[in-house]
Amino acid sequence: MRSYIGGHQAVSVDDFIELSLGTPAELWLGVEGETDQERAARLDAARDILADNPGLPDAVARVAAEVIAAHPELFDVVALPRPAGRRRSSRKAVAA
Repeated sequence: MRSYIGGHQAVSVDDFIELSLGTPAELWLGVEGETDQERAARLDAARDILADNPGLPDAVARVAAEVIAAHPELFDVVALPRPAGRRRSSRKAVAA
């Protein structure tokens, strides 16, 4: 099954997120190893986008809610049994 958003095909999860939000996820989350200057520029661009699109946070929340509603199994949390801890007997040698 192919997914299209606004006439563009989403071929990966990253494509789907970017097309759904209208911006790449890295803009909001950052990337590993970015410099302070790159981070400042990224945050400045994010502020400009939010100023131009005040409804964007609501759209993001809507997309997240739709994903949760469509795929509740992603959030099934099952407690795993804790393995029985084995105690090692302490064998200390006594110097003669």
